[in-house]
Order: sequence, then C-alpha cells, then structure tokens
Amino acid sequence: MSTSEAIDITTALAQPDSKTRRYDRQLRLWAASGQSALENSRLLVISGSATSTSVLKNLVLPGIGHFTILDPATVSPRDAGNNFFLEGESSIGKSRAQEAVRLLAELNDGVEGRADTSSLQHILDTDPAYFASYTLALDLLWADETLPTLVVVNSAGFLGEFFIQFHEHTIIDSHSETAPSLRIDKAFPALLDYATSLDFASMDPTDHTHVPYVVILVRALADWKAAHDGAPPHTPADKKLFKERVQAMKIKFDEENFDEAEAQAYRCWTETRVPPDIAALFDDPQLRALSPASPPFFHLLDALRQFTLAPPHTLPLSSTLPDMKANTTSYIHLQKLYKARAEEDKAAFGPSSRCPSTTPSSTRSSRTRTGSRSCAGRNGARSTPTPRRWVRAAAAASSPKATATHLALSALAALATPHPTVAALTAAAQALLPPGVALPDEFADAVGEIARAPTADLPNTAAFLGGLVAQEAIKMITKQYVPIDSYCVVDLVETWTGIV
Repeated sequence: MSTSEAIDITTALAQPDSKTRRYDRQLRLWAASGQSALENSRLLVISGSATSTSVLKNLVLPGIGHFTILDPATVSPRDAGNNFFLEGESSIGKSRAQEAVRLLAELNDGVEGRADTSSLQHILDTDPAYFASYTLALDLLWADETLPTLVVVNSAGFLGEFFIQFHEHTIIDSHSETAPSLRIDKAFPALLDYATSLDFASMDPTDHTHVPYVVILVRALADWKAAHDGAPPHTPADKKLFKERVQAMKIKFDEENFDEAEAQAYRCWTETRVPPDIAALFDDPQLRALSPASPPFFHLLDALRQFTLAPPHTLPLSSTLPDMKANTTSYIHLQKLYKARAEEDKAAFGPSSRCPSTTPSSTRSSRTRTGSRSCAGRNGARSTPTPRRWVRAAAAASSPKATATHLALSALAALATPHPTVAALTAAAQALLPPGVALPDEFADAVGEIARAPTADLPNTAAFLGGLVAQEAIKMITKQYVPIDSYCVVDLVETWTGIV
C-alpha cells in the first residue's frame, strides 16, 4: 500500500470532531464558510417577547456567535403564559431579558448570550454607536448606513408579517437551481480528446447504449465542425441535419442515450457565455476601488471578472453533472473529467481572489470554492421601510388577501394604541393608499382579527414566525441563498403565507 493510499484511508476512517457532528446537517446546506459567518455574527434583539425568543431559538441552535436581548421589561403573567423561554410563575416579576437569555443559553453552550435592561430610547439618545457592533438587529428603527441589517416583525393574534431592511446585500452563493453549463460547445481538451477517441462503429452494443449524451454531442459537434470550417450549426436546416446525424449514430432503434442527445442538441449551437446579470456586476464601481478592506464578495467578483477575460470566456466549470442515460463506469469517467477540469478552473480562479489578510486561510479556501462556483448575487439592492402608496395600490390589485393583512398590521403599528377600534384601523389603513383607491374586500376579515387581539403574542404564531424569520436571518448572515426582499405576510387563521 502506498503512503498516499494509507493517508486516504486514515482520513476516511477519522472520526469527525464534535462541532462537525453537532452541525453536520446544516454544514451540508451552507458549508464551512456559512458556519464561520454564523459563529462570528452578533445579533441584537429588541424585546424578549414570545416571537423574539422563538426567532432566537432557531438561531442559537445552529450556532450564532453572540446575541443580546435589549428589554427593560419585567415578566408579566401574560408573558409567563405565552413565552416558552420563561419558567411560568417563577419568572414573574423578574427581568424578561435575563430570564430569556438564561434559558436560551441552555440550548447551545457555544453561543454567548447577554441581557441588557436598558431602554431602546435611552440608548438612541445617549449611545447611537451601540448598534454598530452588531451583524443583524431584530425590531429596531433603521436610521443610517452605520446600523446593521434590520429584521422587523409584527404580529397580532393569528396574523403576522416581517420584512428585512438592508443598505446593500451581496450573495456569495445563491445555490441556484439552474442546471450548470456543460460547455458542450466549448469542450475542454480532456473531454474533446475522450469523445473523439471513441470508435462508435466497432463499440460493443451494450457500451454503445450507455455512452453519455454529453460525449455523443461533443463528438458529433467535432465531426460537424471538421466538415464546416470549424463552425457549429447555424441555420434551421443545419440544426435539423445535425439532429438527424445524431440519430444516425444509433445501432439500435431504442437507444435512449441518443434520444437524449438529440433533445439536448441545442447546447451545440447555444454559445456558453457569462450570463448578462453577472456580467453587469463587473461594472460595479467598487471593483475599480478594490482594497484589502473591501468586502470579500467584491474580491471574489473581481477574481471572477479576471477569469472570464481569458478563453473560453466563461464562468468556472462546475463539476456537477445532471442525470443521464449511462452505465456507472461511463458516468463516473465523465464525472472525473469534469471534476478534474473544475479543479483546474478553481486553481486559475483562486490565486487572484485576494480576500482580506485577516480572513482565516480555511475560510478563504472555502470562499474560493464557493466563489468559483457562484458569484452571482444582488449588488446595490436597497430596501425601504414601507412600500410607497402606489406600490401598495398595485399590490392590492394583484394580491388582495396578502395586501389586506399587511395594511391591517401597518395600521395597527401606525396607531400605536393597545385597544384600537375597527373604525380607527380602517381609517389608518385607508390613509396608506393613494386617494381614490379602495381597501381590498378581504380587509374586513384581517381588521377583525387585529381588533380582536391587537397585542396577543400567541405561541403558535410566534413559533411559525420564529422559523421563517430565523431562516431569512441566516441567509443574510451567511450571504447564501436569496432572502425575501418584500413583506412576508402570515395568516394562521386560514393557514397561508404571501409576499407583498
């Protein structure tokens, strides 16, 4: 046994460390780079309500670094009855923040929790810089660009909504479900050599039936280009003839792999190029003023831009292959070819990806892998605290039920009274729409629930919102997946969610 083989076996048999075992499932979702972002995050939560602690539960368990609950209130009998992270009657009269922090901290000993019994208004008046050290805040008035990302949650009875406010959010890995490019029209040398080396005419019939369609198309395109001065099929007649030639390569009428090849033949004349939305990011002004202090996203974006300047002028190749008609041997061989080329592209992409020197090398390596796979993100997106009147009017026409609930909750927030009447809520909601635009018919049901329980923080609503909000918070912190950029409305009376 060689030394390298011994090392591979030792590595395979090695037991994962305790952190890997604890976070195994989520590491599959957002990898080591996402977990590192979570563990270095600092969250500020305004109030220790049932909804707030439900959100925190779903962030403490996956391992955020630190959370602070800012709440001067003491635990009331109502709190003790609806908040899972209070100890019933024994918590009544104690600090709500301290009680919630104590019980939340029991969920994960790797997370630091702190209770701050100051009032929000006092901090805003005396220490505005207080908020700058936090990665994300839950339920805080958004003031300027020095403040962190804000998630605002509103609920009343069985209704609720939340929205995210951010100044600019970049996504390093969107985990797009779009099928990766196979670069059939720009086959890399190893793939081209393999496809052209096969002798289809004398191949065993069983092997012939299991040649992957990628290999069939690369070979067919190479033969076509050899007979047409290096040009792929262009005209409709050319494309039809090309497909006929693919079908003519069959030795049996029922070879499904050749049928797959014919169905995927468009890849031979559709040029693989940088998608327009990613190409547009290359013009971002921040790339012209790149420095060690620039966010990692822009270092990755610049590295990607430089990579695409060289032939074949595409994004780095993905090693992911779709399912196709092939036997195990053929499929694995093709997978190895793509994986080897993807590693070469990663090596070419990586050295120019100069993240700040303070970034740990393991995280930089992970970012390089992630960035070479997907640097597509939203750049320069800005959110606003409340949709403009005409936006609400358009939403009322297209999504009347969700908009009605949003208007009712917005009216409750605008009135800021514990006992609003239906008439007062209706008037406040109407004021949020342009003159002449009527409230949706569904508004009557929503406003009735709001008036019935304007201050009720119900455990089931809190639990449902807690899961949704934590999910979006993780997207913002890890800069992975695409977060909701509008109001997400929840109705647990009829059990539906909507986007306004």
